[in-house]
Amino acid sequence: MLETKTVRWGILGTGTIARQFAASLRHGSSSQVSAVASRSNSVEPINEFAGARFHVGYDALLADRNVDAVYVATPHPTHAKWAIRAAQAGKHILCEKPLGMNAAEADAIIDAARRHRVFLMEAFMYRTHEQTRKLAQLLQAGAIGDVRLIHASFGFQKAFDPAARHFANDLGGGAILDLGCYCTSLARLVAGIAGGRPFADPIEVHGAARLTPTGVDEQAVAMLRFPNDVMAQLSVSMTFAQDNVARIYGTKGRIEVASPWLCTGRQGGKTIMTVRPTSEAPQEIVFETEDWLYAIEAEAFAKYLIIGEPVWPAPSWADTVSNMKALDSWRKAAGVEYESEKPGGYAAPLSGRPLTRLQSAKIPAVRTPDIGKPLAKIALGCADLLRVSDMAVVLDAYFEEGGTVIDTAHAYGYGRIDTMLGHWVKSRGVREQIAIIGKGAHRPCRPDVISQELDESLERLKTDYLDIYFLHRDNLDIPVGEFVDVLDQEHRSGRIRMFGGSNWSLARVDEANDYAARTKRKGFQALSNQFSLAEMVEPVWTGCLSASSDSDIAWLKQRNIPLFAWSSQARGFFTDRAGRDKQVDPAFMRSWYSDQNFARRDRAQQLAVKYKTTLSRVALAYVLAQDFSIFPLIGPLTLREFHDALGALDIRLTLAEVLWLRNGH
Repeated sequence: MLETKTVRWGILGTGTIARQFAASLRHGSSSQVSAVASRSNSVEPINEFAGARFHVGYDALLADRNVDAVYVATPHPTHAKWAIRAAQAGKHILCEKPLGMNAAEADAIIDAARRHRVFLMEAFMYRTHEQTRKLAQLLQAGAIGDVRLIHASFGFQKAFDPAARHFANDLGGGAILDLGCYCTSLARLVAGIAGGRPFADPIEVHGAARLTPTGVDEQAVAMLRFPNDVMAQLSVSMTFAQDNVARIYGTKGRIEVASPWLCTGRQGGKTIMTVRPTSEAPQEIVFETEDWLYAIEAEAFAKYLIIGEPVWPAPSWADTVSNMKALDSWRKAAGVEYESEKPGGYAAPLSGRPLTRLQSAKIPAVRTPDIGKPLAKIALGCADLLRVSDMAVVLDAYFEEGGTVIDTAHAYGYGRIDTMLGHWVKSRGVREQIAIIGKGAHRPCRPDVISQELDESLERLKTDYLDIYFLHRDNLDIPVGEFVDVLDQEHRSGRIRMFGGSNWSLARVDEANDYAARTKRKGFQALSNQFSLAEMVEPVWTGCLSASSDSDIAWLKQRNIPLFAWSSQARGFFTDRAGRDKQVDPAFMRSWYSDQNFARRDRAQQLAVKYKTTLSRVALAYVLAQDFSIFPLIGPLTLREFHDALGALDIRLTLAEVLWLRNGH
């Protein structure tokens, strides 16, 4: 990936960590400080940056052709912005920890690096040090038997200052994000080794914190439980010092790491790791070097550039995102939430640039006279985008790729999904470029609640109309005409432009439209039932209905009513989650496990091999290839899931292949 032998570094930022990194590079053999950038043009001469070109503004440095890689040393909330812009500029990236403010930001940065084919690594310097490699080797060799418990602490004493980055909410302050990232990273590394993997994800995270008046944590503790019942106790603090030691306990002894985070020191030095077997004398392992800590990291980065990926135990992309997820869980358990993560936050895309369609946008669209705007052939469901950050990054990517149809509901998150979506739409200024699907009358499902719930949804969504409105459920105890009367009135008022039923039987839709025709009212113009290559065996939830049978398809063709198909990929049935030998969640198995569905899955796998793609993409391509009006709803939780789904658009299934997938002939 790197053509030159020496990495020419550009450093974004001139703070303490940037200076330490620049000074360290002078003690390495494969790096040089080529350029440095500051937000201000009034920076005094700094010895550590002597000889480097100085740029006013970070974009100027990213345009510098004499820079191969950038070190992002800006405050936490701007890591995503400048790492993404660096990727777009074709620069390799070493980004200070934590990679982002949360897992969604980390995922967005990694997505940018992947799409622009640049090397990216989170700057956990201890993970590139010989001490950490030796610790991993000892654990792999069973030096202390089976790992049972991990203790890790990191704390320093600093006076509370609401303006300092350590305590400022808008600067991503707090001990969990600043220091807990180290402890969590080590715990996950050790637990992973205990299970024969590069890292492990906790299956339980419990936490508590002492908060400052600014709403960040000055002290926090966590208990993590991993598979095989490996436990971790983590403690971090910013207003008092701790021993800053890691201890790993096993069935045959323990290992004590005296300096797990700074290892042999920023400017070289000596440290000791002690192995204390239960029945043998302690063994001290000494690490001593003149190499500076960040120079060791930079040398490792240069080596990884050549081979194109980090060498374990340096963190991989998957490791980095998983670490951020664990930190998100710790902060949630401890009650630590940044203002930027609340509804109304993320007022612009992470890159800081206005949201625009990509010239290479992949999602096609069709026009319908009832809506008056293009409807993307793939719709995005928001039900599981539970965090502001998750919703922002996924919706931004969806819009950039040509997406225009976004699905929400009055009942989702007790209104939180509507609220978050409303803030996103308003901040991006895209209301007339997107079609919002709203749903109501879920529980209770009665005509008299429709208008009130619509009032609430419109207020939350910050709009005066919905493009498409679905009754979220049906209530067979109520004459269908009572529903039509209310919906027709709302349509005439302009508050809904098109309406229909979600989880309505086709017979009830016919009944509704017969009533509408007799009374000269507007009828149901759309349906939102489940449809996928796998037919739903039992309802995912009580009251859910599918429209996947042969008779359903014939009805849809005859009526020419568009189907907005939820669970269009069968909730993970066409991923590694499912398999004849995989006994996963019983509810999932009841809904999707059948001989017919597994036979279809087998045939989809054959086409995946033929087209050199994934099973889930073939399943989505099957839905898109139907010869009636259908808009599959997808619900990606990450950018990688979203871009993976878009790969279905590259598959052009023939009618014969569609029929073969369905029927086997």
